Amino acid sequence: MKINFHFLLFIILLSSHAFSQKTNKGKPNFVVIFTDDQGYADLSCFGGDHVYTPNIDKMAEEGAKLTSFYVAAPLCTPSRAALMTGSYPARVDMAVGVDFPVLLAGDSKGLNPDEITMAEVLKSAGYKTGMFGKWHLGDQPEFLPTRQGFDEFFGLPYSHDIHPFHTNQKKYNFPSLPLLDGETVVEMDPDADYLTQRITERAVGFIEKNKVGPFFLYVPHPIPHRPIHVSPSFMDGVSDEILEALKNENNGVDYKTRDKIYTNAISEIDWSVGQILGALKKHGLDENTLVIFTSDNGPSKGLATPLRGKKGSTFEGGMRMPTVVRWPGIIPAAQVNNELLTAMDLLPTFAKLAGAAIHADRVMDGKDIMPVLIDKGKSPHKAFFYHKGNVLAAVRSGIWKLHVDGDKPVALYNLESDISESKDVIQGNGKIVDQLLAHIEVFQEDILNNYRSAAYVENPKPLTKN
Repeated sequence: MKINFHFLLFIILLSSHAFSQKTNKGKPNFVVIFTDDQGYADLSCFGGDHVYTPNIDKMAEEGAKLTSFYVAAPLCTPSRAALMTGSYPARVDMAVGVDFPVLLAGDSKGLNPDEITMAEVLKSAGYKTGMFGKWHLGDQPEFLPTRQGFDEFFGLPYSHDIHPFHTNQKKYNFPSLPLLDGETVVEMDPDADYLTQRITERAVGFIEKNKVGPFFLYVPHPIPHRPIHVSPSFMDGVSDEILEALKNENNGVDYKTRDKIYTNAISEIDWSVGQILGALKKHGLDENTLVIFTSDNGPSKGLATPLRGKKGSTFEGGMRMPTVVRWPGIIPAAQVNNELLTAMDLLPTFAKLAGAAIHADRVMDGKDIMPVLIDKGKSPHKAFFYHKGNVLAAVRSGIWKLHVDGDKPVALYNLESDISESKDVIQGNGKIVDQLLAHIEVFQEDILNNYRSAAYVENPKPLTKN
């Protein structure tokens, strides 16, 4: 019998390729990089000429810029609660702290352990889960990341300004800032200049340790939230005057001087993104990993240009984030996607890609957005709702955004022609106003009927090192 060796070689190569594709393209890995208080214009690829972000810009070239990507609140705690649960903060009772807009040290309140977080959903599908950075969803043991689905955690329980050197320390009397590894406090008042570097090292180590996958890596950087900190290796170009002032901080933190190193902090974050992407490439994970970069809310010291508003505001600058997503071979490269998408969408999107079940006993506000990312489909959201605390302050549907005060319409903007919300067109557009008010009415009723409470502990205590 005569054997056609060329045909046999072809069959062997084809089978080998198919096997390789099957083993390497199993469940995708997910990386969420979530900065703190970074503005819409604080990336070069989003028009910022005051910052230098080559790694994130390259992400945009190889993936997509999402120019209408929203977080569910303009402050830390509620924004993060929405990301983790796929639900509006008001729905899960995490829109405010006990007696402050966000959770503080030794707060009795936290994200309810009965909530099913993004980490828990993916863990149920066989994922290793790691978080390195800032949590801010409760600092009591019952609320820590390791009780909410994360196999590993290294970072801070809340913002690094909740420490003894806060500008209003006499008013708040904050305790020392704890740094945790898992559930153990390993340091008190860590040198914040090195936080970005240390978090990045742990994130890269997690990738190396779990390279056989699948894994979910969450990197919520504490920076560039004030006070701004940068490692010495990223202080090139900083004037001697600023360096001297920082050297003489003594027993306090010079917030105003630190504001002047904002762009250096963004550069270090960009470096961090480069390290994470480099680790994925090094271990052959690049084409099987979805990476998304975004922020938790608008800027305190950065720029949201051309958007109006900043951190704490329900104008676009407080809640529309500079966002880049990358998945080579899956998400088309060099695209600009202006469809309305939200951080709440990540949980259901990741769950579907991972083949994970989402509990049907609760309402989730996020939607699967892969059709939008892959095929430039339309947004799955009929409306998006802006909250300030528990107060609903605005609604967007399509190109229209209506600001309200209670049940009273205040101002209407066409975000397609007026992204800066500078021209109120409420006069003469009564029909559109009524349609938007109808969305609010339905949503408010839904929240009342499908509300889930946060959790509380008795006698909470600030975390300390034994």
